[in-house]
Amino acid sequence: MIARSMRGLAAAAAVLFVTGAGAQEVKHYRFAYDQPRNTGYSIAGDIFAEKLKELSKGTMIIDQYPGAQLGQEPQVLQLVKAGDVEFSIISSANTATISPQAGVMSLHYLFRDENHVVKGLADPRVFEALKAMIDETTQGLHVIATGSQGVRHMYSKKEIHNVGDIKGAKIRVQATATEDTMFPAYGAQTVHMPFGSVYTSLQTGVVDVAENSINVYLVNKHYEVAPVLNITEHEANNALVFISDKLWQSLSAEQKGWVQTAANEISTKEPAKAFELERTAAEKLKKMGVKIVDNVDKKTFTTVADPYLDKLAKELGPHAEKVKDLIRSIN
Repeated sequence: MIARSMRGLAAAAAVLFVTGAGAQEVKHYRFAYDQPRNTGYSIAGDIFAEKLKELSKGTMIIDQYPGAQLGQEPQVLQLVKAGDVEFSIISSANTATISPQAGVMSLHYLFRDENHVVKGLADPRVFEALKAMIDETTQGLHVIATGSQGVRHMYSKKEIHNVGDIKGAKIRVQATATEDTMFPAYGAQTVHMPFGSVYTSLQTGVVDVAENSINVYLVNKHYEVAPVLNITEHEANNALVFISDKLWQSLSAEQKGWVQTAANEISTKEPAKAFELERTAAEKLKKMGVKIVDNVDKKTFTTVADPYLDKLAKELGPHAEKVKDLIRSIN
């Protein structure tokens, strides 16, 4: 009887020990991005961290590294591929440094408006096409979500009212085949540099114009050196959320489910919140006295850009064409 009781206690103790050990096994994961807090990227990080903590009952904790603490986007992509950083959110344009077909998301005027961006990034067919594109064209990482920082506009020391106003201008652009085709088509010269160098380059005249979303322009204080924001809406400021393959392969099926469910929350919730940030940022800039040119003749830009949509997507490759067609089909 005593022996049976002792065996029973031992078995119970073993269960408690395993349960206790499991409960205590909390792991921390790095989530890196190049923008400061209070941006679309930090919204994505917060959504993901909160949901993953909830689903994993506190065993999977996200530590965010904003403001390029772990490097600029091209460098962080390499760290994720190597498994040295577990998660990151990266612009689709900079993703083109490892998968050129990702440049399709930077096609000018691919998206009609804000609602089209929000619906497009949340569309499961678009996500699956982007996921397949990355899985089949590069190694070491996987797409788990889409994100946004609104749409991109041009800012400078002078007003831009139509495409003729940027003829001959030196414009800092993201290093993609899309940008290097489109801006010269508008008559401008393209200049490549890391995002962290843009402020000084605008200040010293290395470039005349830069382009980004309104909130990025605000939080990085680019208005100090380029006090005119021109609402060109030429490109959706899309992003992709990555997980390193090294981590993905180490996760259980249950953990993979938690990660993907948490990531899905980014795709469905973050883009709309990013556009809310854009509107708030615009109001702040107006109160600060920044000149906002909101009557840009976008037709002068779309007349140049539209013929390139199909041409560039085809040149980029079959994955790019599929993504372009899916996005354009969304009403």
